[in-house]
Amino acid sequence: MSATQTLERTTMSHQDICQFLYREARLLDDRRFDEWLQCYAENAEYWMPTWTDDDELTTDPHSQISLIYYANRKGLEDRVYRLNTERSTASTPEPRTAHFISNVEVLEQNGNTVEVRYNWHTLSHRYQKTAQFFGTTFLTLDTSGPVPLIARKKIVLKDDYIHQVIDIYHV
Repeated sequence: MSATQTLERTTMSHQDICQFLYREARLLDDRRFDEWLQCYAENAEYWMPTWTDDDELTTDPHSQISLIYYANRKGLEDRVYRLNTERSTASTPEPRTAHFISNVEVLEQNGNTVEVRYNWHTLSHRYQKTAQFFGTTFLTLDTSGPVPLIARKKIVLKDDYIHQVIDIYHV
C-alpha cells in the first residue's frame, strides 16, 4: 500500500465526521444500542465529568466524582446489556429521545486520530414530560481501521442541574 493510499484511508473529511456523529446519535434515538456500541473501540474511554462547587469541571475520573465514567467499552457493553434486558429500572419505561448536533469542529487531524469538538442538544420524553440536556463533547476518533471508531469521548453537560438519572442515551 502506498503512502497516498494510507493517507486517503486515515484522513476524514468534515462531512464524513459529521455523518459519523449523526449516525451515532441516530442509533441512540432509535435505541439500537448494540449497533451503537460498534462505534466504539475496545479501549474507548467514555467520560462525563461533573461540575465542582467552584464551577470547574472535575479533571480525574479516578479520584473525583463523575456523572458517567466507563474506562473502556466493557462498561458500555454492561450498560447496554441492562438496557436491552430491562434490568435498568431508571430506564423503564424507555424514554424517547431526539439528538441534535451542531458546531462540529475538527481540532486536529494527526496520523490515525482526529480530535473533534461539537455541541449537542437532546430532548428526552418520558412520563408525559419532556426534559432537555445540552453540552459540548470532545471526541477522539481512531481512523486506523476500515471504519472510524471512537477512542475517547468526554461529554461536558452544561445544564448539570438535573431532576433525574442521566444515561448514555441522553447525551
